[in-house]
Parts: sequence; structure tokens; C-alpha cells
Amino acid sequence: MPVILQKKLYKGKKISMLKNYTKDRNKVIRQINVTKIDYDDEYVNQRYNNYPTGEAMAYLRLGYLLGVLNKFKPNKILDVGYGNGDFLKVASKAIDFCCGSDIEPMYPLPGYIETVKNLYKDKYDVVCFFDSLEHFDDIYEISKLRTKYIYISVPECHYFSDEWFNSWKHRRKNEHLWHFNLESLTLFFADIGYEIINYSDVEDIIRTPQEDGVSNILSAVFRKI
Repeated sequence: MPVILQKKLYKGKKISMLKNYTKDRNKVIRQINVTKIDYDDEYVNQRYNNYPTGEAMAYLRLGYLLGVLNKFKPNKILDVGYGNGDFLKVASKAIDFCCGSDIEPMYPLPGYIETVKNLYKDKYDVVCFFDSLEHFDDIYEISKLRTKYIYISVPECHYFSDEWFNSWKHRRKNEHLWHFNLESLTLFFADIGYEIINYSDVEDIIRTPQEDGVSNILSAVFRKI
């Protein structure tokens, strides 16, 4: 269903913000009180190893990134929250230096891909966040990154109503702590010194739209101002 029709469907619905959620200065929705989940081996195996289109998604993401950057070819990239490393394994075929960072326990990466614990120490051409920034305790910490470009994909939160948000499959209490739409994502990155150069719902080719027919995953590339 087109977004304009979906908005008409939800017209008049209550949009007061669900309990324990608020909007910050950039209109990013955040969970206020959090009981953190345990990102243990069981979580890693469920989330990283049961994703049937991992390699296809990796090629899609790499193609989108290189297409957006056009004539600029990255030499060094960092994937934050790399999961089982599918994107890095594919990216290493086209990019010379590929690095990955994740929470403990980190999924083992091939020897030709560097594992990074401090995101902010080294310089990168591109830093990627695929389904990971929404897990951060403080998203504003990434202002310390030393990179030309940031490439991100996040669940797109339309927040048509409190009812919609309450049943939204990506809300995931205590796991997804931050929720973005295009406006709030753009405002957030502008606040930390980046301008948007492209956005898309390209991942919906594989991940499909949300149940109500609106875009599911928001992908965007930002450039350091």
C-alpha cells in the first residue's frame, strides 16, 4: 500500500508516543528505560546463522554502496555489527582493506579481515552500520568516527499511530533502542556533521515490505561535511 494511502488509513489515530518512548532533539524515537538483553552465543546463532539470504544481501549492499559513491572507490571500510561477516567477505573481493567490529562474543572472521575493537582509533573511507545502530546505548557516540562516508540500513519507523508502533515487528523492546524515519535519520546525521547523498529502500527487494505494504528498511549514505 502506498504511504500516502496508509497515512489516510491511520488519519485520526492517536499519535501521542507510546509509554517509555520519547523523541530526542532530532526527532529520533528512543526507548527511555531499558533492561538490556544478553547478546550471547544463543543470540548470535539465532540472528546471524538463520538468515537465508546473507550472501545475496551482501552483494546487494556492496552494489548499492559502490553505485552511490560512483567514481570514488573505497580503500578501507569498517562494518560495525558485522554479524557472521557475509558483507565483509563479499566486500573484500572489491575493497583492499576490510575491517569488522561487533559486540562480544564476536563471530570469527577470516584472517584476511581485521577485527577491530575501538571504532574511533583509525581512519576509514566508509563505515557501515547494517541493522546495528539501533542497538547502541548512545548513538551520538559515532560522531567520533574518522570516516569520509557512513552507510547505514535501519528499520524504517513510519509511526502512523501508537497502535501501529506497538505492534510493529521491528520495535523489539530492550533490543532496538532507537527508531528512525528518513527525516530523523537525516537530522541526526546533520547534527553529527554528515550530509545525506542518497537514500533507498533497496533492501526490500530481498527483505520485502512491511505487512501493511509500506517500506521496511531504510538505506542511506552520508558524507562528512
